[in-house]
Amino acid sequence: MTTPFPLSQRVQRVKLSPNAAASARAAALAAQGRDVISLTTGEPDFDTPEPIKQAAIAALKRGETKYTPTQGTAALRTAISAKYAREHALDYSLSQLVVSNGGKQVIYNALAATLNAGDEVIIPAPYWPSFPDMVLVNDGTPVIVPCDITVGFKLTPQALEAAITPRTRWLVLNTPGNPSAAVYDAAELAALAAVLRRYPHVLVLLDELYEHIWFTPAAPTHWLHVAPDLKERTLLVNGASKTYAMTGWRIGWGAGPAALVQAMVVIQSQASSGPNSIAQAAVTAALESPDQSFVDEARIAYARRARLVEQAIRSVPGLSMLPPGGSFFAFIHCGALIGQLRPDGRVIHSDADLTEWLLEAEGVAAVDGASYGLSPYFRISTAASDAALQDATTRIARAVAALRRPPKACVPAEQAEAAG
Repeated sequence: MTTPFPLSQRVQRVKLSPNAAASARAAALAAQGRDVISLTTGEPDFDTPEPIKQAAIAALKRGETKYTPTQGTAALRTAISAKYAREHALDYSLSQLVVSNGGKQVIYNALAATLNAGDEVIIPAPYWPSFPDMVLVNDGTPVIVPCDITVGFKLTPQALEAAITPRTRWLVLNTPGNPSAAVYDAAELAALAAVLRRYPHVLVLLDELYEHIWFTPAAPTHWLHVAPDLKERTLLVNGASKTYAMTGWRIGWGAGPAALVQAMVVIQSQASSGPNSIAQAAVTAALESPDQSFVDEARIAYARRARLVEQAIRSVPGLSMLPPGGSFFAFIHCGALIGQLRPDGRVIHSDADLTEWLLEAEGVAAVDGASYGLSPYFRISTAASDAALQDATTRIARAVAALRRPPKACVPAEQAEAAG
């Protein structure tokens, strides 16, 4: 970027979130009158449940409009502690919990509190794009471990062991996964835990924002049930955004060792202070409510939509995907389309070219797999209405059908191999 003043090396290491960039482009085209279906952002299409909104209104009427403690209100941390005890039989004291302005700030605070220049963070790919950039902005080194469709987009114990060095500070795990929609089972988690026990200097950052959005036969086994001895090396990252359709309320939390949490509180005290008072009251009500039917109903809807998209995509020649295990994304393999020609003769050289074609030809906004560290794939969000997803997948099929294979002599060997 060009500016009339010098910028720090820190900001020059990172870039705007590709999800945000793709969403902004789709919005700009829609503002110009284009018929666009944007499937770029992981945001529930449901409204926040009415009782939660009423709790916020009640907090306003009670005058809860002042500064909150940097670590989060005692009421919300008590509700979070009770949630872990109720759902997972995990014991977290209030000193082991911190509330932040969304899950992203929890992660940022943890990295800022622990990384020194050159410290390494193992990040399986495909990854949420903020992970490597937040490592970079905090002077760390992302160590990307590709985990493609052949391993179910999951980190294997062999790949983990190969990635660990004396400089490794963190392993990032995300289950259910964004963008992969993969869910680790108990045996897979146990195999990773067995490796980590040999390397006591490695901490675990478990991103479980989508913990209640799973499509497996039973609720996934929690990491700390498989590896309770690693609790003092694990930071759980969660929030209200996905579970309760509260993305704009910006409340996330971390649960971990007290010393780590207190260091994160120090960082937060200088970055933002305590989170929004009204939002914290609303999330407290959400967690404490005896009626969690919205969570179950939303999961059923997300599962139905995942099946709808999977069936539609599997019928498109050149595209393939694994059955989503959770979250609300489809991570679609498009290697067979690399090297094909658009009707105007331009070559689809990459998954970025393909997403450009989907948007240009049919008005479907998706995000290329390269943005998540793994090609050739693209991601679409399935957190949209059934009708929108049916329309979008029909459009994707049309856009793909319009592509043509070039004459054989024109196909480079590596592209022919990718398409095979």
